[in-house]
Amino acid sequence: MCRLYGFRANEPTKVECSLVHAQNALMAQSRLDQEGLTHGHGWGVAEHPDGVPFVEKQAWAAYHGEQFKKTAARVYSKTVIAHVRRATVGPPGLENTHPFVHGIWLFAHNGTVPNFDRVRDRVIDAMDPLHRSEIHGSTDSEHVFRYLLGLWQQHPERPLLETLRSGLEQVIAWCHDIDSQAKVSLNVLWTDGERMVGSRLGRTLWYLEREGIHVCEICCKSHVHHSPERAYRAVEIASEPITHERWLQVPDGTVFSVDPDFRLRIEPLGERGTP
Repeated sequence: MCRLYGFRANEPTKVECSLVHAQNALMAQSRLDQEGLTHGHGWGVAEHPDGVPFVEKQAWAAYHGEQFKKTAARVYSKTVIAHVRRATVGPPGLENTHPFVHGIWLFAHNGTVPNFDRVRDRVIDAMDPLHRSEIHGSTDSEHVFRYLLGLWQQHPERPLLETLRSGLEQVIAWCHDIDSQAKVSLNVLWTDGERMVGSRLGRTLWYLEREGIHVCEICCKSHVHHSPERAYRAVEIASEPITHERWLQVPDGTVFSVDPDFRLRIEPLGERGTP
């Protein structure tokens, strides 16, 4: 169990209120989520300010101290991924804290690959040797990330959403080969700064599409230095609704992408991903 946050916009935007100040900001979820659980085993905030990811993370709770607040206040970007962790596979530690990064790529996961001690061998066998040697932690999440990166490198011309779907379907198939009744949970966010894709399987996930300049209900300001030459658009994705606005549920058993027009396109994950 973890809590996820993703953001994609056509102009650089502040996300401090969503991460810190809103009624159900990510920091509030780290202390106590809607299911009554605490996510205190680490936090990470990542952005793509100039095409190169910048990641800050710590292995303590987001609600402890001021560092999470200071990091959130600094972020001003078109693309953001943030994560607060409740450890299931792999102990608390910086090497197991999301988001994971490789080159221009960022990845975060909420959920659990069941029987990972047995599934891991299959993931490793199918993984590109380069990424096998780059694994630093012990989480199922990092292994899935490295496996997906290898799939993308084999077919970089293929739409990223297709790569994500085929990779997750294979992970699900391995889980069900070991235990046909296993409950797989794979909510992920994956981005290179220009494309953002993700999935919902077995955990809650919500989204909010914004069109036009928005005055924040918390700080009563706009979060963007808007250019009048373009129509502002943004998509926020989160494990739980963050504000009082009209958040919509991402259907379970789906993959999605933020399209070039900054709308969320949602497609079925596949037969093995059906809840």
